[in-house]
Amino acid sequence: MRAVAVCLTVLLGLAGALTLVRILRGPSVLDRVIATDVLLAIIVAAVAADAAYHRDATALPVLVVLSVLGFVGSVSVARFSTGAAPPSATPSPASAAEPDR
Repeated sequence: MRAVAVCLTVLLGLAGALTLVRILRGPSVLDRVIATDVLLAIIVAAVAADAAYHRDATALPVLVVLSVLGFVGSVSVARFSTGAAPPSATPSPASAAEPDR
Protein backbone atom coordinates (compact mmCIF):
# COMPACT_ATOMS: atom_id res chain seq x y z
CA MET A 1 0.00 0.00 0.00
CA ARG A 2 2.88 2.31 0.73
CA ALA A 3 4.30 1.86 -2.78
CA VAL A 4 0.96 2.89 -4.29
CA ALA A 5 0.88 6.01 -2.12
CA VAL A 6 4.42 6.96 -3.14
CA CYS A 7 3.67 6.36 -6.82
CA LEU A 8 0.48 8.42 -6.59
CA THR A 9 2.31 11.24 -4.83
CA VAL A 10 4.98 11.32 -7.52
CA LEU A 11 2.41 11.30 -10.33
CA LEU A 12 0.27 14.02 -8.76
CA GLY A 13 3.37 16.11 -8.04
CA LEU A 14 4.55 15.76 -11.64
CA ALA A 15 1.10 16.65 -12.95
CA GLY A 16 0.98 19.69 -10.68
CA ALA A 17 4.43 20.84 -11.81
CA LEU A 18 3.51 20.51 -15.49
CA THR A 19 0.29 22.38 -14.86
CA LEU A 20 2.18 25.20 -13.15
CA VAL A 21 4.43 25.42 -16.21
CA ARG A 22 1.34 25.81 -18.40
CA ILE A 23 -0.03 28.49 -16.07
CA LEU A 24 3.23 30.46 -16.29
CA ARG A 25 3.88 29.99 -20.02
CA GLY A 26 0.34 29.78 -21.37
CA PRO A 27 0.08 31.74 -24.61
CA SER A 28 -3.44 32.95 -23.85
CA VAL A 29 -5.56 33.73 -20.86
CA LEU A 30 -7.87 30.80 -21.61
CA ASP A 31 -4.91 28.40 -21.49
CA ARG A 32 -4.01 29.75 -18.08
CA VAL A 33 -7.58 29.46 -16.83
CA ILE A 34 -7.90 25.87 -18.04
CA ALA A 35 -4.57 25.02 -16.43
CA THR A 36 -5.79 26.55 -13.17
CA ASP A 37 -8.91 24.39 -13.36
CA VAL A 38 -6.74 21.32 -13.98
CA LEU A 39 -4.56 22.26 -11.01
CA LEU A 40 -7.67 22.47 -8.84
CA ALA A 41 -8.69 19.00 -10.02
CA ILE A 42 -5.22 17.70 -9.13
CA ILE A 43 -5.52 19.22 -5.66
CA VAL A 44 -8.94 17.57 -5.22
CA ALA A 45 -7.45 14.23 -6.27
CA ALA A 46 -4.55 14.66 -3.83
CA VAL A 47 -6.85 15.52 -0.92
CA ALA A 48 -9.12 12.58 -1.78
CA ALA A 49 -6.15 10.20 -2.00
CA ASP A 50 -4.85 11.42 1.33
CA ALA A 51 -8.27 10.97 2.92
CA ALA A 52 -8.53 7.46 1.51
CA TYR A 53 -5.02 6.51 2.57
CA HIS A 54 -5.51 7.70 6.15
CA ARG A 55 -9.15 6.54 6.25
CA ASP A 56 -10.23 9.96 7.45
CA ALA A 57 -13.60 11.36 6.40
CA THR A 58 -13.07 14.87 7.76
CA ALA A 59 -11.73 16.01 4.37
CA LEU A 60 -15.05 15.42 2.61
CA PRO A 61 -16.44 18.95 3.18
CA VAL A 62 -13.20 20.37 1.78
CA LEU A 63 -13.58 18.14 -1.28
CA VAL A 64 -17.14 19.31 -1.82
CA VAL A 65 -16.18 22.98 -1.57
CA LEU A 66 -13.22 22.56 -3.93
CA SER A 67 -15.37 20.68 -6.44
CA VAL A 68 -18.09 23.33 -6.41
CA LEU A 69 -15.45 26.04 -6.74
CA GLY A 70 -13.96 24.30 -9.77
CA PHE A 71 -17.36 23.82 -11.39
CA VAL A 72 -18.48 27.41 -10.86
CA GLY A 73 -15.14 28.73 -12.07
CA SER A 74 -15.27 26.64 -15.24
CA VAL A 75 -18.83 27.62 -16.01
CA SER A 76 -18.20 31.32 -15.43
CA VAL A 77 -15.10 31.32 -17.62
CA ALA A 78 -16.95 29.46 -20.36
CA ARG A 79 -19.79 31.94 -20.11
CA PHE A 80 -17.65 35.06 -20.36
CA SER A 81 -15.06 33.75 -22.81
CA THR A 82 -17.57 33.37 -25.64
CA GLY A 83 -18.14 37.12 -25.77
CA ALA A 84 -21.87 36.61 -26.20
CA ALA A 85 -24.19 39.17 -24.74
CA PRO A 86 -26.44 37.98 -21.94
CA PRO A 87 -29.93 37.07 -23.09
CA SER A 88 -32.13 40.12 -23.18
CA ALA A 89 -35.58 40.30 -21.76
CA THR A 90 -38.33 39.00 -23.99
CA PRO A 91 -40.26 41.72 -25.76
CA SER A 92 -43.60 42.68 -24.35
CA PRO A 93 -46.72 41.55 -26.26
CA ALA A 94 -47.61 45.16 -27.05
CA SER A 95 -44.30 45.86 -28.80
CA ALA A 96 -44.47 42.55 -30.67
CA ALA A 97 -47.88 43.43 -32.13
CA GLU A 98 -46.67 46.73 -33.62
CA PRO A 99 -45.34 46.42 -37.18
CA ASP A 100 -41.92 47.92 -37.97
CA ARG A 101 -42.18 51.22 -39.84
